[in-house]
Amino acid sequence: LSTEVEAVNMEEITGAQIIAEALKAQNVEYMFGIVGVPVIEVAMAVQGVGIKYVGMRNEQAACYAASAVGYLTGRPAVCLVVSGPGLIHALGGMANANMNCWPVVVIGGSSDQNQETMGAFQEFPQVEACRLYSKFSARPSSLEAIPSVIEKAVRSSIYGRPGACYVDVSGDMVTARVDRARVRAAPCCPPPPVSLAHPKAVTEAVAMLKTSKQPLVIVGKGAAYSRAEDEVQELVELCGLPFLPTPMGKGVLPDDHPQCVAAARSRALLQADVVVLLGARLNWILHFGLPPRFNPQVKVIQVDICAEELGNNVKPAVALLGDIRNVVSQLLGCFRKDAWRYQSDTMWWRSLKEKMNANERIENDALAAHSSVPMNYYTVFHHIAELLPHDCIIVSEGANTMDIGRTMLYNRLPRHRLDAGTFGTMGVGLGFAIAAALVESGRKTCQRVVCVEGDSAFGFSGMEVETMCRYKLPVIIIVVNNNGIYSGVDPHTWDELGKMGDLTTIAPPVTLLPEARYDQVMAAFGGQGFFVRTPQELRSALQLCLDDWERPSLLNVLIDPASDRKQQLCLSPYLS
Repeated sequence: LSTEVEAVNMEEITGAQIIAEALKAQNVEYMFGIVGVPVIEVAMAVQGVGIKYVGMRNEQAACYAASAVGYLTGRPAVCLVVSGPGLIHALGGMANANMNCWPVVVIGGSSDQNQETMGAFQEFPQVEACRLYSKFSARPSSLEAIPSVIEKAVRSSIYGRPGACYVDVSGDMVTARVDRARVRAAPCCPPPPVSLAHPKAVTEAVAMLKTSKQPLVIVGKGAAYSRAEDEVQELVELCGLPFLPTPMGKGVLPDDHPQCVAAARSRALLQADVVVLLGARLNWILHFGLPPRFNPQVKVIQVDICAEELGNNVKPAVALLGDIRNVVSQLLGCFRKDAWRYQSDTMWWRSLKEKMNANERIENDALAAHSSVPMNYYTVFHHIAELLPHDCIIVSEGANTMDIGRTMLYNRLPRHRLDAGTFGTMGVGLGFAIAAALVESGRKTCQRVVCVEGDSAFGFSGMEVETMCRYKLPVIIIVVNNNGIYSGVDPHTWDELGKMGDLTTIAPPVTLLPEARYDQVMAAFGGQGFFVRTPQELRSALQLCLDDWERPSLLNVLIDPASDRKQQLCLSPYLS
């Protein structure tokens, strides 16, 4: 009789349901992926518990999207992939998330456990492979252990330096059943613990700043991730300090802030005697902090959440280990108690403003006003900048498109610029844009998402326009089309090359098909497509797109294939 009662009271639950409920318990809101054997049931189960599932067209783009949600919200999204090739496609997104320090959890289906080493369908050493690209990689030992492993993956992705984590689930575990009472539930992991710098180091940093002759604050995307915008703005304004944002540090303080010296970037880096590094790394983007781009005697006050980062390439004069927001609050406490302000009439400020004015005159007078057809980069960005809302999220990738756009398209709000990032990854744009549009759709003050792409960059993930159309995401994609990678050729030249013989032995490797109709790709799926040649067509089409909140749009903007960065100034955040 007791056995019969136990059987009646026993509630069986599948592995897929356990995964879904465990993710829900960890406050996961979004899952991106491509379903197939053995993970279809997982996607269905997460929808059943209220998690939003977004079906993508490529696992790389799915992982890029999931990681962008982690950066924008501070809580990881999940990328769901099938075994073998499906997971391998997602490795690029995991590596990109790890390099950018963005939280993401990847869940991969794998071969049935009883078929391991037998040559099973899509068998691959997935846990081992993911260890190279993640902070944590594991397979639950049983159905009962799934919640605790998922909790650790979510926690590891956001604690310390954020990054990617991987959970492997064999196919037989997805459909297997177990008594719910035997499953060990794991409570939601709390937000990352607050960490503060040592008070003595904070005092040393304040004293060093007060004695500096040519100070500079560099604001990195770590400051954006830590939600430090209010504290950083107060520090900069209270102390009268010039600041320079890294590419994704743009918007922590507005780009048009009077103390932003981005237009004099090279001079600011070269001549600063004290640099306050807020959540930025001295890697290739900042020329490793070394001569000839930095002063050999520069003193670096380095603020970072990761102890291992302190001292990379340049030994800091003062190392402040802790969360950016909290450490800046510590600095502010000292400056509020003992007020100090760097004067605006110093030679340093005059030198920076002189260089900024000279660079801006060259850009505006010599290039942005260029009105001939085909347009150049600067003409295109000049008109785009005049029409874009100040609060829009700008996604940008490409070579010249990203570098020039960074200087001409201003960001005025934090976490409103997503680009190729620390890893310099091409193909991230559409995944990032989808993620941003989904996050914005859930907010009361929904803001436009504008994705500015080079034509080569668009090709990496162009089929994701179908994803945008399917979910009715009103993303505006602007493809700046120069017919190639870095540069291309015009249709006449392409035809002449074709007459000379086999294009595989004649066509320059950087060339793409001239005047390719990317706009028709968007239109094929029900979005708006515009083929643009002139400034007037650009302005008209962009305004129509901005007025339409019902569907995505793509502007295929043709520019001179020979258009390039101006030679007078080096604007690249990576090369200048």
